Amino acid sequence: MRVAIAGAGAVGRSIAGELLENGHEVLLIDKNPNSISVERVPLAEWLLADACEITSLDEAALQRCHVVIAATGDDKVNLVVSLLAKTEYGVPRVVARVNNPKNEWLYNESWGVDVAVSTPRLMSALVEEAVSVGDLVRLMRFSQGNANLVELTLAADTGLVGTRVADVAWPVDTALVTIIRAGRVLVPGGSDTLEAGDELLFVAAQEREEELETLLAG
Repeated sequence: MRVAIAGAGAVGRSIAGELLENGHEVLLIDKNPNSISVERVPLAEWLLADACEITSLDEAALQRCHVVIAATGDDKVNLVVSLLAKTEYGVPRVVARVNNPKNEWLYNESWGVDVAVSTPRLMSALVEEAVSVGDLVRLMRFSQGNANLVELTLAADTGLVGTRVADVAWPVDTALVTIIRAGRVLVPGGSDTLEAGDELLFVAAQEREEELETLLAG
């Protein structure tokens, strides 16, 4: 898979390193000469250019990329890169970094963003997830389809404990994707039963979150 990353700062380089270790082809783009540190990520391709310029993205052959990651420290730049990647080059998957949580509402399909990653929101969600039992915690927002990745740790006193997954009347527009139990990741099947302490991960439409939380509270 070919991935272009706009922003070769610490965040962009870290993402590039992970992707390269997983066997992907990575191009790092940055307009700041001081950010072009080939020796830090030697296996990546590097391009000194402004990712907000069409000529730069043409040079980067963005139409060949399967994923574009807008990872700069400037929300305006990330939004412009996302929009150009999606509308001008038809990139299938666009992931964008949210620097200021106040701007998160802009990161949607109107700006070409498929997945918005807000570090402050993610950190607070992980704190909530670590201490909350029986409360729905939003981990990540997917712009397309207005869906979120949400998590809930099943309390011992809920009526769903011992119930088969297939027997639960899940709300529409929700999908149970993973059960984390005693350090194991389980792909839920219809015959699996829910147990106290299970961490349940769902992809759910935002308007169904309250209904889902009420159901899981039992």
